Amino acid sequence: MSSLVDSNQKVLPDPNEAGSTMDSEDVSLTVIRPRKGWQLINLRELWHARELLYFLVWRDVKIRYKQTVLGAAWAILQPAMMMVVFTIFFGRLGGMSAGAGDHYPLFVLAALLPWTFFSTAIANAGNSVVGSERMITKIYFPRLTIPFASVGAAVFDFVVSCGLLALMMAYYGVSPTPQLLLAPFVFAIVLLGALGLGSLVAALNVAYRDFRYVVPFLLQIGMFATPTIYSSPDAHSSRSLQLLLIVNPMTNLIAAFRATVLGGQIPWLAAAQSGALILILFIASCLYFRHVEDDFADII
Repeated sequence: MSSLVDSNQKVLPDPNEAGSTMDSEDVSLTVIRPRKGWQLINLRELWHARELLYFLVWRDVKIRYKQTVLGAAWAILQPAMMMVVFTIFFGRLGGMSAGAGDHYPLFVLAALLPWTFFSTAIANAGNSVVGSERMITKIYFPRLTIPFASVGAAVFDFVVSCGLLALMMAYYGVSPTPQLLLAPFVFAIVLLGALGLGSLVAALNVAYRDFRYVVPFLLQIGMFATPTIYSSPDAHSSRSLQLLLIVNPMTNLIAAFRATVLGGQIPWLAAAQSGALILILFIASCLYFRHVEDDFADII
């Protein structure tokens, strides 16, 4: 049956159809056109698509560990192996364990977990839109759910790997402090940064496939530009590296997360500044994503 759609998405019968009792004066015609220019984030649309977001997250988690012998245990083995490598080569041979006390492996692990989540989330989100070509070209749904789902799958790995952190704290006899209650808030800021930067890279990767090769390289550099294996920018004499560590918003957030977990002085002011910068990045990235998402189906 042919029909018209009004502004409230109600299906109305066609007045020209035989047997219709509706007067032509009561029929309103709505022309649906794509919005032009910059658009704000449609939170209501994302909320209505929350079930789709959940299933996309679960799909990414199942695909990642499908046909693997160890399954989700890789979420623990990966940071554990990196911790061992960093402890041997950077801690013992490189002498970077100064200032970390006798718990250098735990010191490294507490910073590796949020950074591993951040880098994994951005890498997966960057290729998410291109990898969802069939969905984008066939049906309509909020496109932001695609990179958001990739970041959500990385959250699953982070939660699983936190079990290793708890075991390491028990092994070294490090008792949690009341500051541990602040760790979820610090992680929420890191999550916001991953959502923003991941969405930006996903949008750029559609038009410029070079980002598929550039992003992993930049993430590897970013790990050493973030205090994961050392305590602060003062541990290096290079002024250029110190400047890079200072302007990197993850520097203060990693330090804050490690302080909340292991105890210590939290850089409140620096963490607040990093949080403000990440909030701006998140809004700008989502605005750009919304600005170019109408062209995804044509470009992909």
